[in-house]
Amino acid sequence: MSLVLVVEDEPAIAELVVIHLRHAGHEAVLAADAATAQARVDERLPDLVLLDWMLPGQSGVQLARRWRSEARTRELPVIMLTARVDEADKVAGLDAGADDYLTKPFSPRELMARIRAVLRRKAPQTLDSAVELADLTLDPATRRVSRRLGDASVELKLGPTEFRLLHFFMTHPERVHSRAQLLDRVWGDHVFIVERTVDVHVKRLREALAPAQASGLIDTVRGAGYRFTQQGGAAAQVVQLQAPVPAGKVTT
Repeated sequence: MSLVLVVEDEPAIAELVVIHLRHAGHEAVLAADAATAQARVDERLPDLVLLDWMLPGQSGVQLARRWRSEARTRELPVIMLTARVDEADKVAGLDAGADDYLTKPFSPRELMARIRAVLRRKAPQTLDSAVELADLTLDPATRRVSRRLGDASVELKLGPTEFRLLHFFMTHPERVHSRAQLLDRVWGDHVFIVERTVDVHVKRLREALAPAQASGLIDTVRGAGYRFTQQGGAAAQVVQLQAPVPAGKVTT
């Protein structure tokens, strides 16, 4: 189920769209103006936005440009819904960052089809194919992790969060990721937890990798974050990163 933000100031159109979204199995939230839409996005990042061009106050085009300029919302899928049918308007909307452009009046079936298409294109990498790196193999289909040590193979036992964390590291190697980035990509944008929780799970991941002499594959970059390194030297230690601890609820 995807969370879709409907930014539309015409109640009849908004209600129609929401009915069809919910019938298709999506979760829908409404905003009648740009300020409310921004507040919704700040509260919880949706999977897709249906954005009207003409809104009270700030226009949908201005809002789309703002989202594309900010790191958190840069990849946010946007379909623009508008009565403006001129080619120049369509070009302006797409140039502002819309992934698709649908003119009013529109067919609800066509809208649902376009939503499915955009969500497919924007879907994050799924846990479907095995990843091999630094003699370490992670197989999402069987939920198994193993590492070759000479002629032998050592199978490792990981918890679900550590499994997701390792999958992300292995599919994004040699890049430094801050704790905030890891929270967004592994735990999800709408989950509110303390950033130090990342340290706890990195420690658990290293402990799970230790029987295969692989704990050193997770490197700490002081003051910046963590990275998966194929060098795999001596086991690393969790280093407290220099960042304030925000208030929040700790979950795993």
